Amino acid sequence: MPTPLIVPVILSGGSGTRLWPVSRESFPKQLWPLISERTMLQETALRGAGARFAAPIVVCNQEHRFLIAEQLRAAGIEGARIVLEPVGRNSAPAIAAAAVVVAETDPDAVLWMMAADAAIADVPALHTALDAAARAAQAGYVVTFGMKPTSPETGYGYIEPGASLPNAEGVFAVARFVEKPDAATAERLVSGGRHFWNSGMFVFTARTLLQELETHAPDVLPPVRQAVAEQTTDLDFIRLGVAAFSACPSISIDYAVAERTSKAAVVPADLGWSDVGSWSALWELGGKDTAGNVSQGDVVLEGAENCYVRSDGVLTAVVGLKDAVVVVTKDAVLAMDRAQAQDVKKVVEHLKAHGRSEAVAHNRMYRPWGFYESLTQGDRFQVKRIVVTPGRQLSLQSHFHRAEHWVVVNGTARVTRDQETLILRENESVYLPLGCVHRLENPGRIPLTLIEVQVGAYLGEDDIVRIEDTYGRI
Repeated sequence: MPTPLIVPVILSGGSGTRLWPVSRESFPKQLWPLISERTMLQETALRGAGARFAAPIVVCNQEHRFLIAEQLRAAGIEGARIVLEPVGRNSAPAIAAAAVVVAETDPDAVLWMMAADAAIADVPALHTALDAAARAAQAGYVVTFGMKPTSPETGYGYIEPGASLPNAEGVFAVARFVEKPDAATAERLVSGGRHFWNSGMFVFTARTLLQELETHAPDVLPPVRQAVAEQTTDLDFIRLGVAAFSACPSISIDYAVAERTSKAAVVPADLGWSDVGSWSALWELGGKDTAGNVSQGDVVLEGAENCYVRSDGVLTAVVGLKDAVVVVTKDAVLAMDRAQAQDVKKVVEHLKAHGRSEAVAHNRMYRPWGFYESLTQGDRFQVKRIVVTPGRQLSLQSHFHRAEHWVVVNGTARVTRDQETLILRENESVYLPLGCVHRLENPGRIPLTLIEVQVGAYLGEDDIVRIEDTYGRI
């Protein structure tokens, strides 16, 4: 049986709270370059690029759609279909939506489902394992990948393989799935040599997945089919029906299908896989100095051993610490024992409980047209840096509570101010009085950078009345 054309389906819905303060809901870990110069999403997409693969489908949060589209474009990924989830409903509804979309034209297409935020060191070995999985999928199996364990991890599920499948070399029936074990059980599973980590990657045909959902999770598929039927296209994006998709139960593909089906199969593999689920995992993956330290950014180490130190902001010096994690961003600092890396989510929960914006958002906020970041803020004033991508524009808008001053630092700005249209260049400025209707555009070929000074009684981001918007945010 020849190896079929494979459709990569990338799920990009997680927030990666255990990698706070770098990963936050507004800009989660899959959109960051954590293990190479490329982002995690780009690394994932490029593993499924080439003649043997169809263009990918990415299922994501609608707030991240422009970031994801731009990162795929920058990586040279063409023809991607980006499916927007109106609400998060875990992996089963997300992959079901992709399967329904694919099944409209080819129900026997082989889908390769994967998260956008895992690391794989040996891509050629991955493709070899994928060939075996795809052939088993054509025979009607729901195939996962069992990763060779390197330690008794308690944060992963495990798979016990059973008998080998007939006419499917390297593929085995799944004897059982093991939930995330305690430390003693994990030690026993790894030392026994029969169990593998559950990677969370799956391969199946669209037809098989939809049939198994109908059998084992019948409440998932009807609202998903309805959401796909009600889809609308927005630029290059597929928007699912909001009410229908919101009616889906929140359930993972593991619980909905993998652990219930009689067609579960596994391909054991040694790929150098990690779900990059903690700062400790990044220390394990990173290139270390002679003292076992991994550092990134403007970092000075003196007498430190086996530490992970990252600075995305100011100079960070670490002296005499052992087995520590220190992460510095422009608005937050994390310092902890590396052995307690899983507890970062407790910090995020605490921040959310106290209404702290740092739990979910960065100081730099990305928008379809570029980004802005706050430089300083005081009583009745705020100063921001705004960067607009060439050819992009902000919404036509007004404010109830603030006036604004714009000073162009670099590039060219086209400014609409009520009935006027102004062209501003470097070192030129404009005043936008309270209540005026205005818009900012970058008509040039280089990024437009300006300083915005806001003055008023209320400076919140929700004081925006959008009159017209290219990106459908009215």
